[in-house]
Amino acid sequence: MEFKLKASDILEKEFKTGLRGYNQEEVDVFLDDIIQDYEAYEKRIAQLQLENKKLLEQLEELPRRTQAVAPQTGATNFDILKRLSHLEKHVFGSKLYE
Repeated sequence: MEFKLKASDILEKEFKTGLRGYNQEEVDVFLDDIIQDYEAYEKRIAQLQLENKKLLEQLEELPRRTQAVAPQTGATNFDILKRLSHLEKHVFGSKLYE
């Protein structure tokens, strides 16, 4: 995204005055507000771009993490089922098979 103006462009802008002109102090205050907004926007955009970059890196890494975890989960589930079956036999004994 490209902006037409930067904070420095606004700061250095000169206005011509006519016979009845304008209140320079009022314009200066207004331009100061605009400059502050632009600086805040530029800072926020930089923060969001950095955050976006980090999130994209995490997104690219996610499939590799998922693939590494999947085989371990299967073995763990099998072990749990095996232990559960052993406990059921021990606790319920022959009642389980009647």
